[in-house]
Amino acid sequence: MIRTATRNCTSSLNPTTQTCEEDSFTVFKPESTEGKEKRINMSQPSVVLATASYDHTIRFWEAKSGRCYRTIQYPESILGNVVECDASILCGQQVNRLEITPDKRYLAAAGNPHIRLFDVNANSPQPVMSYDSHTNNVMAVGFQCDGNWMYSGSEDGTVKIWDLRAPGCQREYESRAAVNTVVLHPNQTELISGDQNGNIRVWDLTANSCSCELVPEVDTAVRSLTVMWDGSLVVAANNRGTCYVWRLMRGTQTMTNFEPLHKLQAHDGYILKCLLSPELCEPNRYLATASSDHTVKIWNVDGFTLEKTLVGHQRWVWDCVFSVDGAFLITASSDSTARLWSMANGEEIKVYRGHQKATVCCALHDGTEPSC
Repeated sequence: MIRTATRNCTSSLNPTTQTCEEDSFTVFKPESTEGKEKRINMSQPSVVLATASYDHTIRFWEAKSGRCYRTIQYPESILGNVVECDASILCGQQVNRLEITPDKRYLAAAGNPHIRLFDVNANSPQPVMSYDSHTNNVMAVGFQCDGNWMYSGSEDGTVKIWDLRAPGCQREYESRAAVNTVVLHPNQTELISGDQNGNIRVWDLTANSCSCELVPEVDTAVRSLTVMWDGSLVVAANNRGTCYVWRLMRGTQTMTNFEPLHKLQAHDGYILKCLLSPELCEPNRYLATASSDHTVKIWNVDGFTLEKTLVGHQRWVWDCVFSVDGAFLITASSDSTARLWSMANGEEIKVYRGHQKATVCCALHDGTEPSC
């Protein structure tokens, strides 16, 4: 039986179209000298929106107003060699991926080669925890639905699992090639990874082994993977602008039974992120594809017809995330902005300005804590 993470809510996003402000957050200094953090005197936000950039900062935004209210300077000691480019998909990034814990308390930042965990409501710029056993860029990070453990994938060729209640890495799987993307199946017992050599692997966490391998296109890097909320579909996007879609046989206990469903030539350039819409978007089902061609395309999963093209970014679009009800989409681009889009009409609603260089990833949590 597939166990899904559900949210009984609608999006808290209801933005106006006022002009966005530059960062006006005042950095509060910790008063304690004993390593304790002084927490910001504020209630748990209903919407947590964060972005990260080549400018070595992570920014938190008021989603409705567009105001940046907090900036974290990513620690210089872990930046490594940052390469400024927009022509190579393999250029160095100080933060490759952001993910918010299900309870909205922490933000995970996947970098090179560490994962840093930041308190969403604390004033300290220092991470509360660091996960350090990867040896190269960490390209993927995510959480199990109740937040007890975290998974990651790295260019060091490994997929790792971290129990947040205990120190160190608890499991490691060898992919034998640089891992670009990892997603967790809604049944919470299988991870799917995609690597630079074009391999897709399913990692059975119960059997503690690889249960399935696919190669949709030989020697073409799998850039992004996404799974439908009910476990019915898997989509893989690659460096040639192609999406491969498989149907996962309903009623089965595992997801190793892939049935080819569709091949979609979505873009002429790289697809940097693909993402299926969430449960509360039903009965509509969409696939978003973000590309180096400066656009994001929205596809209707029923027939994979093009619904709309989001045009406004001036450079590569690296990342995107749906609101909990699928009514909005946040995107991050090399043009240094993040943008909020209406899924109803494809119009740009808000521009989040403040980063000085390419904005390469974004994270949004605007729902309640999911139940497993």
